[in-house]
Amino acid sequence: MFTGIVEEAGVIEKITPAKKSIEMTVRATVCGRGVKVGDSVAVNGCCLTAVKVTPRGKSKLIQFDLLQESWKRTNFQFGKPGSLVNLERSLRANGELGGHFVTGHVDGLGKIIRWERAGKDHVLDIAAPAEVMKYLVFKGSVAVDGISLTVAAVSKKSFRIWIIPHTFEVTVLRERKVGNAVNLEADLLGKYVEKFLAARKS
Repeated sequence: MFTGIVEEAGVIEKITPAKKSIEMTVRATVCGRGVKVGDSVAVNGCCLTAVKVTPRGKSKLIQFDLLQESWKRTNFQFGKPGSLVNLERSLRANGELGGHFVTGHVDGLGKIIRWERAGKDHVLDIAAPAEVMKYLVFKGSVAVDGISLTVAAVSKKSFRIWIIPHTFEVTVLRERKVGNAVNLEADLLGKYVEKFLAARKS
């Protein structure tokens, strides 16, 4: 479980196809502290397990094994060495919940259709698949590349969010452009409400 409060933007060191999975190595500084083999890390909002941790100066190289399903359902398929990825260590029982509960299970890929500066802030419009849009509500929460954000507006096939300078500076959003894919995870609460209501109707 995560909170959607990104701790740092790590850097992809390498992506290597393997027989049964795809190996991805990420260089991390903040999130490298205390991380050991078997720990969960949210990478662009996708919960991955560290399978190898190697010191590299003040940073650490964290290796993850990606299943083909994870590769196809996330924007890792567009990543390359040097690409930034949002990183967050799993939530501890005594930790602060600054965002919202994020499971790290990506629901689908969104596409940036507007990305403009508005004063000191940025406005971001994202086209999303129907299976994600049905859970989005005005002022509700959504995780975009693992970032806990508030929905500012909802249309039939897209939604809008506003990005403050701090979020822009410390996350991968600073290198995103119109047309780029982003990982989306809808608020878990909406999924439970849907299942509860469906059970009452049956």
